[in-house]
Amino acid sequence: MAKDWTPSSWRAKPVLQVPDYPDPVVLAETETRLASFPPLVFAGEARKLTRSLGEVAEGRAFLLQGGDCAESFAEHGADNIRDFFRAFLQMAVILTFASAQPVVKVGRIAGQFAKPRSSNSETKNGETLPAYRGDIINGIEFDAASRIPDPNRQVMAYRQSAATLNLLRAFAQGGYANLENVHQWMLGFVAGSPQAERFVAIADRISETMAFMRAVGIDAENHPSLRETDFFTSHEALLLGYEEALTRVDSTSGDWYATSGHMIWIGDRTRQLDHGHVEFCRGIHNPLGLKCGPTSDPDDLIRLIDRLNPQNKAGRLTLITRFGHERVEECLPKLIRAVEREGKKVVWSCDPMHGNTITLNRYKTRPFERILAEVQAFFDVHRAEGTHPGGIHVEMTGKDVTECTGGARPILAEDLSDRYHTHCDPRLNANQALELAFLVAELLKQDREASSEPKRQIAG
Repeated sequence: MAKDWTPSSWRAKPVLQVPDYPDPVVLAETETRLASFPPLVFAGEARKLTRSLGEVAEGRAFLLQGGDCAESFAEHGADNIRDFFRAFLQMAVILTFASAQPVVKVGRIAGQFAKPRSSNSETKNGETLPAYRGDIINGIEFDAASRIPDPNRQVMAYRQSAATLNLLRAFAQGGYANLENVHQWMLGFVAGSPQAERFVAIADRISETMAFMRAVGIDAENHPSLRETDFFTSHEALLLGYEEALTRVDSTSGDWYATSGHMIWIGDRTRQLDHGHVEFCRGIHNPLGLKCGPTSDPDDLIRLIDRLNPQNKAGRLTLITRFGHERVEECLPKLIRAVEREGKKVVWSCDPMHGNTITLNRYKTRPFERILAEVQAFFDVHRAEGTHPGGIHVEMTGKDVTECTGGARPILAEDLSDRYHTHCDPRLNANQALELAFLVAELLKQDREASSEPKRQIAG
């Protein structure tokens, strides 16, 4: 166990992004109630994810992490979960065949309820109210009663997470993830895409491979790995009282695990070395994420890595970079060089969403071309530095929303109001998410081919 650490030791530290609950007694009672609930995930599952992420850190796998910006109580339903899972699986299959590596699948789901805010308040039509901080804290409706932080929402979030996890496990292990099904869904996308010619080569390669497997007797009936998949959950560990209540000792190892999700991450606004979020995360044994933005300093980053992963264990820590498409080449190389110089084992993942938010027609949006440009720059920098571009981290949905502009089936500024459903930040819709997967697949294929080229011998 981390030295001088307990699940509550974060309470002695400064903590940012904390909601102002009006009744601390009710809050304490709610946290005590949560502490008696069953775990949402199990330590063995978190350890398995750490091992898988260790393969990513060593350059032998790729991380796909994605899902909702902020889950909501109102939109919780089987169809939404199914549509997300379906789009996510298609992305994973595309990336697997392009990279010829395992793809570690981690959803932003079953716990992604709390959101950090740049301001504590929001003003509309001359009225100022507390900011909306996610359904686990307060309501999105702009009225005084909705915006009061309510501890009972934590119980609602727990129960929704449990129901979501139950369905996800059924999908992942019950046949819905059959590779044949996923491939047929993906072929439908390719056939209808304006950029079909770009994607057909990968689609054809998948078809040929699957035909060969069937010919030699490898199918879903006799190989369960073709009809089942590992799927893990993750969220930002923003509401530390909730996380503490769901932190338990693993009976087999004696280690502490946050059982609210398999992986949790520290946001760009809460990564201060001497603050509560880093203090809490250093003591649990889940795999961790750490957001790195334009203000990340190389020396500070090394100190954070030492605090969060003192044993330098591969798979323990994922660095999720979010710079904005124009700043990747300025910000990323110095972080990579510091990590390489110190011999730190980390997963490098690209979040191309948060640094590319603009406002059009009064709507927050993210232009698809900027998202793609940040991913391209992320790969370019890693190629130049000789390091592994380990993953992508995207906000997406399986629905046909109109929240991010651009894409092969372009969403224009005037289209944003049609189906703008997000509770917080704009998400890629299903078509944009799959298009991004094909474009990332091309980058992975280029890296794979470059690494397999024989090294030219220099005469001595």
